[in-house]
Amino acid sequence: MSTRYARSESLLTRALNTIPLGSQTFSKSKTHYPLEVSPYFIEKGLGSHVWDADGNEYIDFVNSLGAVTLGYRDSDVDDAVRSQMDNGVSFSLPHRLEMQVSEKMVELIPCAEMVRFGKNGSDATAGAIRLARAYTGREHVATCGYHGWQDWYIGSTARHRGVPEAVRRLTHAFSYNRLEQLERLFDEHSGQIAAVILEPMNTTSPAHGFLEGIRRLCDRNGTVLIFDETITGFRFHLGGAQSVFGVIPDLATFGKGMANGYPISAIVGKREIMQVMEDIFFSFTFGGETLSLAAALAAMNKMESEPVIQTLRDQGSKVMEGLRALIRVHGLESILSVAGSPSWSFLTIQDTPEYSSWVIKTFYMQEMLARGILTVGSHNMSYSHTDQDIATLLNAYDEVLKELSTALGERQLERKLKCLPLEPLFKLR
Repeated sequence: MSTRYARSESLLTRALNTIPLGSQTFSKSKTHYPLEVSPYFIEKGLGSHVWDADGNEYIDFVNSLGAVTLGYRDSDVDDAVRSQMDNGVSFSLPHRLEMQVSEKMVELIPCAEMVRFGKNGSDATAGAIRLARAYTGREHVATCGYHGWQDWYIGSTARHRGVPEAVRRLTHAFSYNRLEQLERLFDEHSGQIAAVILEPMNTTSPAHGFLEGIRRLCDRNGTVLIFDETITGFRFHLGGAQSVFGVIPDLATFGKGMANGYPISAIVGKREIMQVMEDIFFSFTFGGETLSLAAALAAMNKMESEPVIQTLRDQGSKVMEGLRALIRVHGLESILSVAGSPSWSFLTIQDTPEYSSWVIKTFYMQEMLARGILTVGSHNMSYSHTDQDIATLLNAYDEVLKELSTALGERQLERKLKCLPLEPLFKLR
């Protein structure tokens, strides 16, 4: 047991008695954070900082997997929630907030003519697929990117245990920026594909004509085009990545940052398709829960009135440019690179002849966490990240990359580890 994380590790041991993996979320569990050099429980957050169960303070670049866009305990959002709490949380009939948030989303998002709410991104993507199947009368789906835990998607990945084979056969993956792969799927399943669903951007930008080509293929084949904007929505642009790239889907799914950490997601899209919601079953007792709706409306209003998106972009650009410069300084260009967009970027790690990327990532996390930087390799920017936060991050990178370069050159990396290396995981993207 480590001294720095003693309380966290004790809580993890306790949690494992009643919670598989000790966490409700795969990406927040011990599979992603190496034992003895990582915190496992956060006690509180404020702005861009969080404190773990042992009292250690971090600048947070995970931000609840991208769900926190404004910063922890944003006063405008939390005040709206407190005000609504005085009137109640869930009711026996809809609350007007359902209508108000729907109207705001229709106002902001190009493809949105009607809206339905869920609680998680997986709710929204699964609902969108069911809707597309009902609308087209078809069953097959073409998919690109990560779309949640539900059978229809996860059955097409390495984490398909427990998914019926009949369900798995209906989902077909294609690679980002490989339009010819999608064309082949349309040829192989002619007249059978109900939907194409993809993240409009993740680690790389769309190649010229890629998204436009998907739009044409869907139009030509009578297929519903769905953009999964669970992450890009309210992070890339108030109207989502569709507003950035100028390609409008038939349906889109939103979640994560739309309410600054409060649990809500949404399916939005063309009226003609969305009205089929009246004929399928997509229904939640807590779909109209008012605290999250109040948070969403307050967050959207703040994003409209203040330079939130531009700040995410500006501050994230400083991170990407600074990190790329440090990678060059320390001669690590063959191993490390920076991908993604300014508001949501990644440090990517390649294998070397001597070490796997997992060993390198373990050392990286060990050293960044020790320096008070909470990251798993991503930089999920929030409105609260200051210039000082970024300076601290880049200073930590400078120190860690210098140590990494030396350890790799001396072939001493594993000896520098204070824990067992992370093991290969199911990759989301």
